[in-house]
Amino acid sequence: MLKPFFKSATIEAGCDEAGRGCLAGPVFAAAVILPKEFENNLLNDSKQLSKKNRDKLRCIIEQEAIAFAVAQIAPAEIDKINILNASIAAMHKAISMLKVIPQHLIIDGNRFKPYKNIPHLCIVKGDSLYLSIAAASVLAKTYRDEYMENLAKDFPHYMWHQNKGYPTAAHRKAIAEHGITEHHRKSYKLTSNQLELNFAP
Repeated sequence: MLKPFFKSATIEAGCDEAGRGCLAGPVFAAAVILPKEFENNLLNDSKQLSKKNRDKLRCIIEQEAIAFAVAQIAPAEIDKINILNASIAAMHKAISMLKVIPQHLIIDGNRFKPYKNIPHLCIVKGDSLYLSIAAASVLAKTYRDEYMENLAKDFPHYMWHQNKGYPTAAHRKAIAEHGITEHHRKSYKLTSNQLELNFAP
């Protein structure tokens, strides 16, 4: 069972992102405020859960959270500001969308920039320690996966319905053979040997 809060006397939001290591697609982030009495033995870091359980938990989180929000930063912006800044920007955007203003933020990982005047704490592997961060990881992951599955219908060569934009051998091979799309992150190393790419407009 994960810990419910770092500071139980405050309105605390957990934040996490999904898709930092992908070659294509936006980076997504979520912010979640859970009620004090929230309990769920299944909830954990989204990477440790099956798709079935992630989808099940997404419904529970959306129904029971005091507030939640999911935001994304597009590949073109990632290329401009780099993935770390884009991940933080996505978290800031998600926090700004919350219908309840948090008094404290707990962030998965070790890097963050202050959001307005709200105190925050970075927690390495926080998504396996705190319920609200785990909930944010589930929302960010499921929303992003759904986005990439829908995108895959228009770009079948890249197998995004399976790899979700991550750098699998099949994804890199498809880039080498078919070039890149507007959904690829041009600042990333997109092929294993940096073959000459046919950049799509």
